[in-house]
Amino acid sequence: MKTIGIIGGITWLSTLDYYKLLNQMMNDKLGGVSSAKIILYSVEFAEIKMLTQAGQWDGIAAIMCNAAQQLEKAGADCLLIGANTMHKIADEIQASVKIPVIHIAEETAKEVSLKQLKTVALLGTKYTMQLDFYKSKLQDKNISVIIPHDEADIEFMNDAIYNEMGKGIFLPETKERFIKIIEALIKRGAEGIILGCTEIPILIKQEDSSVPVFDTTNIHARAAVTFALN
Repeated sequence: MKTIGIIGGITWLSTLDYYKLLNQMMNDKLGGVSSAKIILYSVEFAEIKMLTQAGQWDGIAAIMCNAAQQLEKAGADCLLIGANTMHKIADEIQASVKIPVIHIAEETAKEVSLKQLKTVALLGTKYTMQLDFYKSKLQDKNISVIIPHDEADIEFMNDAIYNEMGKGIFLPETKERFIKIIEALIKRGAEGIILGCTEIPILIKQEDSSVPVFDTTNIHARAAVTFALN
């Protein structure tokens, strides 16, 4: 079994999900009392949030590349960046280490392709929704991507992720508005919904949508377990 390295703490709530999923999935594959070999480097989220909001991606890259190098030195055979938004600097992180970075958007694009969907909605931070680093991985597979039309909806989701979910707050009224946003995207032609923030699957489940939802945390973890057992 190979060792999975995780850059976590972005946020620690979704990192808990990663740890649980990786071990559960490994046990499902191997049975008995088997679990995953994991090395975790947990960053300080307040620092990351501040740099993100200031647009200081070079500063984030320095922190993340250092974390990646420490994981490689500690014996990790592959790397998970435990947040969708941080994949904006996935190429820089990959360039800083020799071990493979398993890219969350690439793995999600594979899953969407398997379902033969042509148009999906992408939910996440405003950076994930509005910048090209995530959408391009889907478009490479000839998948069209839509995001909310309304700037207020984009800001609402971004604020909920950073100021509620990042603190472990999952409010019924927040869920209700997320569901309304999802329903509007389905009316615009979304055949699937990508939960493109690793906290959103804690709030939104498949039963909340009439079309398939793609839990990116689950997809990412499954890809890592497949790598570890290959």
